[in-house]
Amino acid sequence: MGNTEVIQCFHPLWIPVFLWIPALLTRECPSGAEGREGKGREGKGREGKGREGSHPGVSLRDLPVPHKESAPLVSPQEQSRDGPGQAGCPWALRGHRLRLHSSCCCPDPKMGRISISCLLPASWHFSLSPVGCPRALNASLRRLLLLAAVVAALLLLLGSLLLLLRDRHRDRARFHRYLARVTDTEATDVGNPNLSYGIVVDCGSSGSRVFVYCWPRHNGNPKDLLDIQQMRDSSRKPVVMKIKPGISEFASSPDKVSDYISPLLSFAAEHVPRSKHKETPLYILCTAGMRILPESQQKAILEDLLTDIPVHFDFLFSDSHAEVISGKQEGVYAWIGINFVLGRFEHTDDEDEAVVEVQVPGSERHDPVFRKRTVGILDMGGVSTQIAYEVPQNEEVAKSLLAEVNLGCDTHQTEHVYRVYVATFLGFGGNAARRRYEESLFSSSLLRNSPQAAVPDPCLPRDARDELRHRGLRLQLRGTGDFQLCRERLRPLLNRTNGTRGSLNGVSQPPVHLQSSEFYGFSEFYYCTEDVLRMGGDYSAARFARAAQDYCATRWSVLRERFERGLYAPHADLHRLKFQCFKSAWMFEVFHRGFSFPESYGSLKTALQVYDKEVQWTLGAILYRTRFLPLRDIQQENFRGIHSHWRSFSFVYNHYLFLACFLVVLLSILLYLLRLRRIHPSSPPLWIQEGLPPQKIPG
Repeated sequence: MGNTEVIQCFHPLWIPVFLWIPALLTRECPSGAEGREGKGREGKGREGKGREGSHPGVSLRDLPVPHKESAPLVSPQEQSRDGPGQAGCPWALRGHRLRLHSSCCCPDPKMGRISISCLLPASWHFSLSPVGCPRALNASLRRLLLLAAVVAALLLLLGSLLLLLRDRHRDRARFHRYLARVTDTEATDVGNPNLSYGIVVDCGSSGSRVFVYCWPRHNGNPKDLLDIQQMRDSSRKPVVMKIKPGISEFASSPDKVSDYISPLLSFAAEHVPRSKHKETPLYILCTAGMRILPESQQKAILEDLLTDIPVHFDFLFSDSHAEVISGKQEGVYAWIGINFVLGRFEHTDDEDEAVVEVQVPGSERHDPVFRKRTVGILDMGGVSTQIAYEVPQNEEVAKSLLAEVNLGCDTHQTEHVYRVYVATFLGFGGNAARRRYEESLFSSSLLRNSPQAAVPDPCLPRDARDELRHRGLRLQLRGTGDFQLCRERLRPLLNRTNGTRGSLNGVSQPPVHLQSSEFYGFSEFYYCTEDVLRMGGDYSAARFARAAQDYCATRWSVLRERFERGLYAPHADLHRLKFQCFKSAWMFEVFHRGFSFPESYGSLKTALQVYDKEVQWTLGAILYRTRFLPLRDIQQENFRGIHSHWRSFSFVYNHYLFLACFLVVLLSILLYLLRLRRIHPSSPPLWIQEGLPPQKIPG
């Protein structure tokens, strides 16, 4: 048997999708011709006859046909440049894209060679030899195996490209979502008819504030929530207004409450387009200041609001839109607000965000739901402290401390059902804890002290002075600035039980999965770390303790000098400087001993704003109370989807279908070429036998 020699041609096929198509031209070489160079003189008067080649402008009859004694058409230098694999080739045509590659130099004369070339984007060429194929296989089967290897390589290449494109698409989508959160500072387009509006009034203990929110039309996807944002005026400032005092000050004259709150509603009415007033919901939610009032006084205040507001304003305001919310509700709303701003309720595939498997309530007979991991919140105000975080379905929690929240617009949907542990501790805020601490100092002091015999206080900066008055008694305090001793003095105020599941004031607390949890600390958690110590952001217990200890041990005169030089936060005052040592120790003890977070815990972030937005519980309140509004848009989207079902099968959105079609086209072309070779075996190849007269190609 002779060796198999392969001639490869560049095919000028122009296909929109990039294809590589091998063209095989073979001839039989006599055995024993391996490694020999063609010798002899140029052939005279001998001309190959046959049809034109496959490349435009190149004719097979123009090719000189060498024989055993003919000289090569390329110089030895050019042959050496071709490499050792080309040294034995009898000839090659210069100036054309048609090249002859001989396998006469191959170790095994039975082996064939497949050459593949590409015209786009540049002229590429490489060849394959089936060295590993068994000799028992015939040439056609070996050729098919080689083609299968080429197709497999192409599939691997295409798969890599698709993965690369998918990663780029995810990065681009993630970047756009980040920009949408960070750069959401443009003025609200009040002329947009597709925008809806909502108003929330927060009636707190020290004052009342109004927040105006807006959102575009729902996209019709049941998995997505309303894209609620805080409205911004023409100067790009949030539409917010605050008045004092708190609404609880009108407990004795409830008929004046509507006049008290009227400026807030007039302010909101000026910013919401007049045509949208009748469809804009208004919520008046009262918090801590109203909770301490008797129920009869609460009812009188709410009745005055429900009676007078509809007379003067056209907002959507029903009986359920004005109420006194509990601390549990306030904590849930705050938890919803921070997770919404962070995008933890989105059903997008972000590889950089943790995904958890949860068994939500009502879906015990279904598979678990995979969704983004939510964050927990810690909020320490002046009077109370709150903690809220999601707990798994199998965790037993007291009913009074558990809130099952469904943010979906359909009660039967379980993708947006969350079990949240919420606990509010009255008297455990920063200011309330200071008052309790001072009472303990009075109880431990039996004698009236003078400035010369001041009681040492480890929770005041060194040499700082303070005077307490209680029941006609005066107590002089002198700061010693001992952070460790201050922490020890504050631990009894936590009233924590010895149980492993005990929390502040003996309240039960489910365990926190420390390795997979993330918490955000607001209010005093941020003020204690940032205003004076300038350490807001990622919390480190060791760094915070060292900084607090150094601050407490600094003389009061030095601290005042630094304050006058403007070394602290702009809103930090002398009151903050005096009680910074106490509040730092109290925050440290509440977090690590009250809530049982180890000092090695590194997933707490203290923040005032998230993505340059001040996160308020009012955002969570309007998200929860407007959750059923997307139902109309979802029904319309489903109706349109029935009539345009087949349009969803698009190559743009289904790259797997695109890949399948591409492979079908590629395999069809390859099979078609093989079929043509069997029908017309002499059409594409050029048969040249060394040492014999050239064969005439029929046709």
